[in-house]
Amino acid sequence: MFEDDGYSLDTLAVRAGQVRSPEGEHSEAMFLTSSYVFPSAAEAAARFSGDSQGNVYSRYTNPTVRMFEQRIAALEGGEAAVATSSGMAAILSLCMALLKSGDRVICSRSVFGTTTALFGRYMEKFGVRVSYVDLTDMDAWKGAVDGSTKLLFMETPSNPLCEVADIAALAELAHSAGAQLVVDNCFCTPALQRPLALGADIVVHSATKYLDGQGRCVGGVAVGKKEIMDELVVFLRTAGPSMSPFNAWVFLKGLETLNLRMQAHSRNALALAWWLDEQAVVEKVNYTGLPKHAGHLLAAKQQSAFGGVLSFTVRGGREAAWKVIDSCKILSCTANLGDAKSTIVHPATTTHGRLSEEDKARAGITENLIRISVGLEDVEDLQRDLLRGLAQL
Repeated sequence: MFEDDGYSLDTLAVRAGQVRSPEGEHSEAMFLTSSYVFPSAAEAAARFSGDSQGNVYSRYTNPTVRMFEQRIAALEGGEAAVATSSGMAAILSLCMALLKSGDRVICSRSVFGTTTALFGRYMEKFGVRVSYVDLTDMDAWKGAVDGSTKLLFMETPSNPLCEVADIAALAELAHSAGAQLVVDNCFCTPALQRPLALGADIVVHSATKYLDGQGRCVGGVAVGKKEIMDELVVFLRTAGPSMSPFNAWVFLKGLETLNLRMQAHSRNALALAWWLDEQAVVEKVNYTGLPKHAGHLLAAKQQSAFGGVLSFTVRGGREAAWKVIDSCKILSCTANLGDAKSTIVHPATTTHGRLSEEDKARAGITENLIRISVGLEDVEDLQRDLLRGLAQL
């Protein structure tokens, strides 16, 4: 097994976590099996009880999934990771493993719409109180925390406005209240930002996005201290929101090029953001790489680059935004992000469409807002593609 001996992120992305079978394969093996044969009844009993280490059933022990978990844990600087069937399954697993009736979650308003639905529609149904605050308002975070608070949850940069929160400050606030800080690091990945090193307790990812990088598979993962992840393993073993071995293998291959891709995504997004900012019909560009962005200096401090997602507003309402989207021939109209192919979407009617009009307004999700996940195409081609629609406004 490859041992982490202070290697760089690029090396860990290619090598960490790999365990070769007796066959000596160079690429990670894909263990497509539901169960495992035990050498004896006594060993089977020992595996099931936990007295003996080893594979039991692929719902919660699979060598390929374990390699992915160990690799992403190494990249994030965490002790352990738990892979799940989707990013939302990772958040659900956290909630079910760590929360109980009467506990409180403080959540940023600037999170993925389905995250809000999970907290508000389901966690509250089981007695977990959820309060929402503006991501960048430290006074609001401080005012919301009380003795029952167990988790502070946020995305930074946020989806889709690219707001930035001070991870270290929020970690200090959480710990002073006996709570834990959870950071959705989907937009940056460990290639650009490592929240655990800034004091966060848990990092979650939709592996579907940049960890894969080509929009092939759905998966999620949580990373943190082993004692916390062990609680998630118990839930995973019981409820079964498990990652498939095939998907884990795809994500392992994606991680090998993660840093290269994130640097390229960031370069392209920055160039596109500057160009959009010059267009007369564009009212505002939300991208942390622009110096006039409110979170630019903090993002530069916490991140090594600014990522591949931006959003912008155009003159006119939904009709104008849809006209830009529908005029594109290169950018794909799809809600996924983190793909090698650039994607474009209207958040108010897709990713955040289930929010009430009041919640959309509070989160800054307007009808003229467009989000782009900038891929690896030539930037000038993307500009020409967008100009088809912008020229009609």
